[in-house]
Amino acid sequence: MAVFILWIVFNSQISWELIAFGAVISLALSFFIQRFVTPRFSLRKQLLLLQQLPGYARYVWLLIKEITLANYAVMRLILSDRDIVVPKLTTFRSQLKTQTARVILADCITLTPGTITVHLDEDEYLVHCLDESMEDGLINSEFEKRLLNKESVWLEEKTV
Repeated sequence: MAVFILWIVFNSQISWELIAFGAVISLALSFFIQRFVTPRFSLRKQLLLLQQLPGYARYVWLLIKEITLANYAVMRLILSDRDIVVPKLTTFRSQLKTQTARVILADCITLTPGTITVHLDEDEYLVHCLDESMEDGLINSEFEKRLLNKESVWLEEKTV
């Protein structure tokens, strides 16, 4: 279904020929992907993923919002009259259990301006902060809370 919607959007025109051709191509592509690329990705799992799509969209929106806010904080730090910037290496532990969620959190920290994940070892993160004031948002961040929520759904799916 998503492939068909993309087909319509990218063509920017709607005609019966485009709809028919798009439906045939989308069905063939979906069959190919399900048969050869993701044979264990059943229709039930696809529906579960589709149900979770709004949650993933909210997570991406949170990431964009935090990147924007961090950009302003870094600009304020650079353009202020403050002579001393105190960089800091800090460590913290995460409650996340899966490696996937831990890596996503590390990537989100790195994507946010002013912070870089230097090292990740099991549940311990080593993060470089451009200024010590940027350390505050690392522990129990909104990213981690949302990933904990998603992680519980991922673990439920594995048991089903």
